Amino acid sequence: MTNRTTPYEAADNPFDAKGPFLLSLFMTLVGYSVLVALPAINGAWVEQLGFSEVQVNRVASADLLGLFIGAVMTSVLIKRWDRQRLTYLGIALAILANALCTQYVDYDTTLILRFVAGLGAGFYTAVAVAGLGAHSKPREAFNWMLLAFAVSQFLELQLIPHLTMNGIYLFFIATYVVTLPFVRLIPRAGSPAPLPAEVSNDNQRPTLLAWVGIGAIVIAYINIGAYWSNIELAAEAAGLDGDWAAQVIAWCVLLSFVGCFTAMWVLKKFDYDRPLLVTFVLMVISVGLLAVNFTAALFVFSVAMFNFLWIFIDVYQMGGVSVADRSGSAAAFIPGAQGLGQTVGPFAASVMLDLGWGFNGVFILCAAASATALCIYAVIYMKYRRTTATA
Repeated sequence: MTNRTTPYEAADNPFDAKGPFLLSLFMTLVGYSVLVALPAINGAWVEQLGFSEVQVNRVASADLLGLFIGAVMTSVLIKRWDRQRLTYLGIALAILANALCTQYVDYDTTLILRFVAGLGAGFYTAVAVAGLGAHSKPREAFNWMLLAFAVSQFLELQLIPHLTMNGIYLFFIATYVVTLPFVRLIPRAGSPAPLPAEVSNDNQRPTLLAWVGIGAIVIAYINIGAYWSNIELAAEAAGLDGDWAAQVIAWCVLLSFVGCFTAMWVLKKFDYDRPLLVTFVLMVISVGLLAVNFTAALFVFSVAMFNFLWIFIDVYQMGGVSVADRSGSAAAFIPGAQGLGQTVGPFAASVMLDLGWGFNGVFILCAAASATALCIYAVIYMKYRRTTATA
């Protein structure tokens, strides 16, 4: 249980204001738009541009590698540079690269342009995530973000399969353009945010743990990247109807709502270590089952559990990083950590497929990544459980 020992007034923190908060929410949805729609986009690259399964994984990895590098650069620069300037830079790169993707459709050029688009998304998204992390209640802020994320994910997975490849790129461009008039709402700079209301100086964990949490996010997102990039392709390879599988994936996204509301309830009732550990155990089971057998029933179960669990996990991982480091540097790194994990995941999956290991090997990779993240958080829990119990 938590005890709110540090009073905090929202007026003291510019990131608590409605304008910056809502803008940060919207920007995270835009910045992550490629990520959430990867199954549909991968299908479009295969069907409309003729890319192979291996090439699709590598193009996705290039996009997410750019996201990682852009977020890393933002994490370094955010204490010194104007946040609005970083946002404009991200918008410019993302619009330019997506526009060029409508003109150049060969694999090699697309690979480069998706990296540049990801780089722009990295700058843009890192500023947004850092803004949410600077909120006086970061876990609740991230919970609202992930709730909105679930809505946008469902809508994108319904919309994108009906668009041409150029239509997909133009959709991404439009989302960035919409942001431009509102960038001025972003607080330009500021001192480190105060501790959240539920944390006191007595139970505040070391800042180093924020960076351990970043490492755990990278590992957890290897699972998410490999799974999300390949689940629809694996379903088709197992003989399931592709259109039916796509609809199952899209509708199961709605379970993310349940994950968000469950996380919000748990936040009020329990500490944030033990629920995270239980959730990772369930994640290992849900993705690992597909390595043992791939039937329609197991596919539905796995996709449903995956969508519930990864949202739940993200609330705790992102909130924990922001609580441990209030400077904003670690929070700005979160999209980079996610991008790195999702670069490694699809790339490792492409190597496995290239070597003939099949999708069974991909799902073993997913389970192993989740199990490794579980071990990291288990060690943290064992070391700080007494602090947690008195928090």
